[in-house]
Amino acid sequence: MRTFMKQITVNHSAGAYEIYVGDGILGEALSAALADSAYDRIFLVSDSNVHSLWSAHFKAEFAKCGRTLAGEFVFPAGELSKTLATVSDMYAAFAGASLTRRSLVIAMGGGVCGDMTGFAAATYLRGIAVMQIPTTLLSQIDSSIGGKTGVDLAVGKNLVGAFKQPIAVIADSKFLDTLPKRYMDDGMGEAIKYGCIADAALFDSIADKTVDRAEMIYRCMKIKAEVVEEDEFETGIRAILNYGHTIGHAVEKLGGFSRFSHGESVGIGMLYAARIGSALGYDDSLEEKIRRVLEAWSLPTAMDYPAEELLRVVCSDKKRAGDEIRFILLETMGKAVIKKLPIAKIGELL
Repeated sequence: MRTFMKQITVNHSAGAYEIYVGDGILGEALSAALADSAYDRIFLVSDSNVHSLWSAHFKAEFAKCGRTLAGEFVFPAGELSKTLATVSDMYAAFAGASLTRRSLVIAMGGGVCGDMTGFAAATYLRGIAVMQIPTTLLSQIDSSIGGKTGVDLAVGKNLVGAFKQPIAVIADSKFLDTLPKRYMDDGMGEAIKYGCIADAALFDSIADKTVDRAEMIYRCMKIKAEVVEEDEFETGIRAILNYGHTIGHAVEKLGGFSRFSHGESVGIGMLYAARIGSALGYDDSLEEKIRRVLEAWSLPTAMDYPAEELLRVVCSDKKRAGDEIRFILLETMGKAVIKKLPIAKIGELL
C-alpha cells in the first residue's frame, strides 16, 4: 500500500539534494526530483536482475514526467561486474547516447550499481549529474547517501573511487517486495547498527518487530544524512557509521566475502564491539541486547575464526594509525563514541 512520501534535505559543500522516502512513491518522487530540471538527456543504468523486474515500472512512471530516456546500460548483476572494465563499457554507452555535461544519469539498483554508476558519472566529461534509486535495503539506508562511489580492483574492493553527491535519492520500499531474504537480512544488519549508534527507540522497535518498513528506512536514512552532512569527507564523526565494521570487515574477509554477507558480518562485529566495550567499562547489557535482536531477525551471532586470525586482518584496517586502531563503541544504546585502542589491547579482548 502506498504511503505518504517523506523528504530529507542533505546539505553539502557544493549545494544540497533531497532524499524521497516511502512505499510506492517512485512516480511522485521522480516528478518532484525532475521538476523544472533542464537536463538535455537522461540515461538509465541498472543491473540485469533489477532491469528485468523493475524497468517497465520505472519507464511507465518516468514517462508521466514528460521525459524520454536517451538510452540505457544494463550490466550483469553482482559484485564481479564492479570493475573498471564495466565502467569503460558504461562510458562507451554514455558516448553512444551523446551525453553532455548537462545530462543526467540515473542509477537504479543495489550498491554495486550505485557505486559504479556514481563513479562513472563523477569521471565522465569530468563530471555529470547522477540520481540514485537504490533498490535493496542496504543501498537505501547506506551506500546511496553521502557521495562515496567506487569500483573494485583485482587486489581489493573499492580501491578506485571518488566523492560524487547525487542530485536526488529515491528510496521506494516497494522495490524490496522482490528482494531475496538474504539481501533483506544484509540490510537489517545495518538497520540495527543505526539504532545502536543513534536511536535507541528504533533499536527497540526492530527488536520487537513492530517497526514499519518505510518508517525504518526513513529513520536510518535520516541518521546517516545528518552524520554525513556534518562530516562530508569522512574526517571525524562519520566514523561512528563504522560501528561493528572493524571486526565485521575481518569476518567478511576471512569468509572470502561469501560465507557471511556484509550485514551478517556487521552484526557479528557489533557483538564483539559490545563485548569489548563492556570490558572497558561501558554498558554491560548491550551484548545480550544485540544478540537478541540478531536472533530475532535470524542473523548469525557466532563464527569460528581464531582470535589471532581476526586480529591479523583487523591490523590491516584503514582506521589503524601506528599501534592503535580507531574503534567505535557504545556508551549506552543509541550513543556511540570513537576510541583509539592499542592493537595489543584489542588482541587481549578478542
